[in-house]
Amino acid sequence: MSFDINQFKIELAPFYEAQSNEVELYTAAYNAKLPVMVKGPTGCGKSRFIEYMAHKLNKPIITVSCNEDITASDLIGRFLLDANGTKWVDGPLTLAARYGAICYLDEIVEARQDTMVVIHSLTDHRRELMLDKKGELVKAHPDFQLVISYNPGYQSLMKDLKQSTKQRFTGMDFDYASAELEASIIVKESGVDVETAKKLVKLAHTTRNLVGHGLDEGASTRLLNYAATLISAGVNVKDACNMALVCPITDDGEIRATMSSAIDVIFD
Repeated sequence: MSFDINQFKIELAPFYEAQSNEVELYTAAYNAKLPVMVKGPTGCGKSRFIEYMAHKLNKPIITVSCNEDITASDLIGRFLLDANGTKWVDGPLTLAARYGAICYLDEIVEARQDTMVVIHSLTDHRRELMLDKKGELVKAHPDFQLVISYNPGYQSLMKDLKQSTKQRFTGMDFDYASAELEASIIVKESGVDVETAKKLVKLAHTTRNLVGHGLDEGASTRLLNYAATLISAGVNVKDACNMALVCPITDDGEIRATMSSAIDVIFD
């Protein structure tokens, strides 16, 4: 049975509002067969952008959410037992390279350093992947592209990419949208009214100003959409904000009290 890579295509266009010329830059990188590294805070739209571009370019996308337990075999593939003995099963990276898909490694810094070495040969002029256990050299399909993302705010000596990996990628910096654009995104995503969306964005900016002063990271656009969705569904504004914006980002009593006061001021 032949493998159908088109099952990984995104049928419905994801909603995405461009902030600058990122669409043109990514398209140029894809056409030039260059790997891309996307950096930015949690929930600012990195993954949505990559999905949007995959749909726009009409290319399949295979996403891997990286974690510290991922091994090279998880990415490349392995031999598995079945009723007829052993058979080789391609991993997501091999599938993308073999059949021509975008392979998106999300939050790549969460993966072990030794695992990331396997991607190197796919990110330079060779564009190939050696399957040592199978004794096969996979030459990347012309449509293949490797994309990685991570949040620089969580970098540490233990969780950072080596320069030998970083310098194999082109880079794109992402951040939260402007207040006006972010409010527009929330309205379109959740159906909430413009005035409420603007107040939610104002609340988000309050939390983002607390970063380094009790918060590791402020409320993301994703969380704003959660709050707006609850409000659109008829949930009380303060309850929705507490559920979607306060509870997820802090357990500190003083910070929660500060955020609750901000909700009262902004929405009253």
